[in-house]
Amino acid sequence: MTHKSDIEIAQEAMLLPIEEIAIRAGIERSDLELYGDDKAKIHYNALDKLQDKEDGKLILVTAITPTPAGEGKTTTSVGLGDGLTRIGKNAMIAIREPSLGPVFGIKGGAAGGGYAQVVPMEAINLHFTGDFHAIGAANNLLAAMLDNHIHQGNELGIDPRKITWKRAVDMNDRQLRYIVNGLQGKANGVPREDGFDITVASEVMAVLCLSNSITELKDKLKKIIIGYTYDDRPVTAGDLNAHGAMAALLKDALKPNLVQTLEHTPAIVHGGPFANIAHGCNSVMATKLALKYADYVVTEAGFGADLGAEKFFDIKCRLSEVQPAAVVLVATIRALKMHGGVGKKELAAENLSALEAGIPNLMKHLENIRNVHGMPAVVAINKFPTDTDAEIKFIEEKCKELGVETVLSDVWAKGGAGAEDLAKEVVQLAEGDHEHRYAYELEDSITEKIEKVVQKVYGGNGIELSREAEREITKLEMLGFEKFPICMAKTQYSFSDDPSKVGRPTDFDVTIKNVKVSAGAGFIVVLTGEIMTMPGLPKKPAAERIDVDAQGRIHGLF
Repeated sequence: MTHKSDIEIAQEAMLLPIEEIAIRAGIERSDLELYGDDKAKIHYNALDKLQDKEDGKLILVTAITPTPAGEGKTTTSVGLGDGLTRIGKNAMIAIREPSLGPVFGIKGGAAGGGYAQVVPMEAINLHFTGDFHAIGAANNLLAAMLDNHIHQGNELGIDPRKITWKRAVDMNDRQLRYIVNGLQGKANGVPREDGFDITVASEVMAVLCLSNSITELKDKLKKIIIGYTYDDRPVTAGDLNAHGAMAALLKDALKPNLVQTLEHTPAIVHGGPFANIAHGCNSVMATKLALKYADYVVTEAGFGADLGAEKFFDIKCRLSEVQPAAVVLVATIRALKMHGGVGKKELAAENLSALEAGIPNLMKHLENIRNVHGMPAVVAINKFPTDTDAEIKFIEEKCKELGVETVLSDVWAKGGAGAEDLAKEVVQLAEGDHEHRYAYELEDSITEKIEKVVQKVYGGNGIELSREAEREITKLEMLGFEKFPICMAKTQYSFSDDPSKVGRPTDFDVTIKNVKVSAGAGFIVVLTGEIMTMPGLPKKPAAERIDVDAQGRIHGLF
C-alpha cells in the first residue's frame, strides 16, 4: 500500500483563513499582524491585556531517547491538540519552529507528520515569517560590531584570543566550525581565529525565547558576554552599545506566530533552540499567550526527556514561572527494540526479547519525570502497522508496574481521532494535584548542579572535569554566575555522553569538556563529550531530494 507523503497531505489540505483561526482562539483582530492568508503574528502587547485571565493547563510532550527508528514527538503533540479539540476541549498547540539545518540534513522537517501536522508545512519548515533570519542577523551584527571595535582602536581592551562570541548561520555547515578571518592586510580587520554556530545554538535564540517583553529582551541582550579583556574582565553587548540595534532587528521576531493544524486547531509556532546544545523549548511568550487563550495547551521539549524535559523544568519553568499540569512520554515499539540491540532493517518482526532489553530506557525516563521532577505521566505508544498485540501488552504491563497508564496513539494515520483516548487520559491527569520539582537547587555550586543532573537524571556515577572546565567554573563563580541554572550540551542519543551507549547505560562518568556562561539568557552551558554547536550534513543530505516545480510547488520536503 502506498502512503501519501507528509508534504502531499499538507498540500491537499483545505486551510481556513488565519483570521478565522484567530477568532476561534479568541485573539482580537487588533493584535493580529497578517503574513498572507495562512500565517500571522500575535502582537506581544496582547499578553498585557490578558493578565487577569486565568491560565489554562499546560501539557508537556517529551520522549524516550531518540533512535533512527523515530519516536514522533511533534506528531503526537499536534495530534493530541486535535484530540483535545475533538473531545470538546478548548485547546491550542505551542511548539518550536524548525531549523533549516535538520530540514536539509538528516531529520527533515519538524511540523508533525501524516494527518497530524501544522500547516502551511512548507512555509513553517523553510523561511516562515523570518524569525530565524532576524536572530542570525542580530547575532552577526554583534559579531561585526565586536570586530569593528577592535579594528578601530580597541578602546575596551578586548583580547582577540579570549573572544567567545561566534557568528551564526541556520545551516549545517561543518566547514565553518573553525575559521580564520581578518586576513589580507590592515584594511580587512584584525586577523583572528573565529567560527560559526548554527543559529539555533546562538544565545540570541535563547534570549528571545526566554523574554517576556521587548524591554526584557533588550535587558537580556545587553548582558550577553562576548569575550574578555586582556586583564580578564568580561565584555558585554551593552559595552559595545549593540543591544538597541539588536533589539530593533528582533522586534518582529519576538511576536509569536499563529498557524493551524490540518484539523484547524490553533497553533503557535515560535522559537527553536536545539535541546542537545541549547534549552530546547519554544518561547515563553508563545507559551504564556497560549495559556491565556486556551484551557489546554500542548507543548513539547526537544529530543529525549533527559535533555528537553529536564531543561523545560530546570530552566524554562524556573525563569518563566510556567507550571505544567501533566507529561506525555512518547515511545515507539520500533525505537525500544533498537535500544534493545536490533538493527533498523529487523524492526518489523515481533521481538519480545529485544523489547525487554530496550524498555529500561523508557522506565528510566518515566522514573525521572515522576521521581526527579514530581510530575504525573502517561506513556503514548506512537503506533506503527508492524506493532503486535504481544509487544503492546508487554509495554502496558511494564508501565503498570510503575503505576503509569499506556495509551495507543494513532495520530499519523488518523489525526485527532487517533488521539482521543490519549486526550481523555491527559485531561484526567491534569486535574490532579501536584507540584513539579527541580533536579538541583540554584544555591548548589556549578559543579554540584552538573553532578546532580548526571547522577539523578542520566543515571551516571559522576563527572570528569577537564582542566579548562575547572578554570572556567572558578572564573564564573568569581564573576558571580554560580547561582545560574545549567544547560547541558550532550548527545541526544544516549543518557551518557557516548552516543553508542543506548538503552539504559550504567556505571559511566560524563566528561565535562568546558563550560561557558550565557549571561543574557541566564544560564551556564555545560559542554560534554564530543558535542558540536555547528552540525554537519550527512553523506546523502535531505536537500538532494527537495525541488520546486514551475508552479512554485515544493516537492521532497518531509
